[in-house]
Amino acid sequence: MSKNLTKRVVDYSKWYNELVVKADLAENSAVRGCMVIKPYGYAIWEKMQAELDKMFKETGHQNAYFPLFVPKGLFETEEKNAEGFAKECAVVTHYRLENDPENPGKLRVDPKAKLEEELVVRPTSEAVIWNTYKNWIQSYRDLPILINQWANVVRWEMRTRLFLRTTEFLWQEGHTAHKTKEEAQKETLDILELYKKLAEEYLAIPVYTGLKTEAEKFAGADKTYCIEAMMLDKKALQAGTSHNLGQNFAKAFDVKFQTEDNNEEYVWATSWGISTRLIGAVILAHGDKNGLRIPPKIAPIQIVLIPIFRDEKQRKIIEDYIDPITKELKQNEIRTFIDWSDSSPGYKFNEWELKGVPARIEIGPRDVESNTVIIARRDNGEKLSSSRHGLTQSVKDILDQIQNNLYNQAKDFRDNNTHSVNTYSEFKDIIKNGGFVRCGWDGKQETELKIKEDTKATIRCIPFNENPKDLTCIFSGNEAMHEVIFAKSY
Repeated sequence: MSKNLTKRVVDYSKWYNELVVKADLAENSAVRGCMVIKPYGYAIWEKMQAELDKMFKETGHQNAYFPLFVPKGLFETEEKNAEGFAKECAVVTHYRLENDPENPGKLRVDPKAKLEEELVVRPTSEAVIWNTYKNWIQSYRDLPILINQWANVVRWEMRTRLFLRTTEFLWQEGHTAHKTKEEAQKETLDILELYKKLAEEYLAIPVYTGLKTEAEKFAGADKTYCIEAMMLDKKALQAGTSHNLGQNFAKAFDVKFQTEDNNEEYVWATSWGISTRLIGAVILAHGDKNGLRIPPKIAPIQIVLIPIFRDEKQRKIIEDYIDPITKELKQNEIRTFIDWSDSSPGYKFNEWELKGVPARIEIGPRDVESNTVIIARRDNGEKLSSSRHGLTQSVKDILDQIQNNLYNQAKDFRDNNTHSVNTYSEFKDIIKNGGFVRCGWDGKQETELKIKEDTKATIRCIPFNENPKDLTCIFSGNEAMHEVIFAKSY
């Protein structure tokens, strides 16, 4: 129940951790750092997945699946990528267990079953995919290859948090191969736009788009682009990345193609991904003192109907009234649930508010008599009476309003907490209290590192709409090479 939820303003982190569990989204598992995504949480992921998958397929991408395990020798073929992920890798060294002779009823690793070559549990799939592409690509006629996979990956995190950072998580990873540098760059930016569309139009989360610095880019990429969102604690959350890999993986795996001029060239590549971290983003961007507020477009349940009655006679009357309403809503593809449980109406109101269902319909005997219903909005708590006639259209309109309102609230919050400053002292004050800072940067990694060491803030991106003209570096005072966005992050 929301009344037992820690107040967000008191302890934001505790509020988040409690809400994930109380709202039946996920829970910690018996495996360290791993989570169980419960049906309600997984249903949100399925909605995100469905919308993004549709976007991919509309732009010519196809789904495939590649192995979970990567031979260590194959993994280390692209040195920068291997080095970047090395500390997070889980490694399989043996292939069999046996009875433990010293502990009856227990098992041990069979020392004679050591693998000839260790297998890395994929933290990302570039190595195994590009080893595969070598067999798929001979000619320019084989290009482009536009592949996506929905999969799990493992990164051995020391500090985990449900959805935001776990040892195993679900994601999609796209891997494409192209004839030219220009094609690869276009693909990289096109995918970034799809991620922006998902975040803003479906998750109702405004994002900044831009380029990662050399220090923050994906290991093995020429360029990394990202979408960055502000959470309600004024921290940044990286919500998606798209990488132009150049010819780095093609050269590492010797993937060449015959051009139209009968020459040989290395293939140009991209990779890109979002993960179940986005569920955490929805919580952190929209949640309030009463629990979740799920944007209607990704809500597993968009409308919950709460019948209110005192006895079986009233129940039958309301049941007959509700049945055609429910059928009509479902026929119009409005995701609907009727709560016939034995709990009190007040308990149900609190429970569904906690779970973030966008709107609820309350129906009691008086509503039946007047041929009306009461609709309660989760986003702002507003209640209104609606005639039974034209109810479906009213619900559609309300859901659209809620979707837009959540986005506008999040955008206003982000914009009001994004600041431009002129001095390093101002910069540190804002970072300390939380928020995004747009400012000049001299382009030097040593400056970037010193600011990070001093404030724990990082450059989230070099925004596409940057304007470094007349700016000086916030730290060094030298002429700014870029206008960047700094923030503390998850």
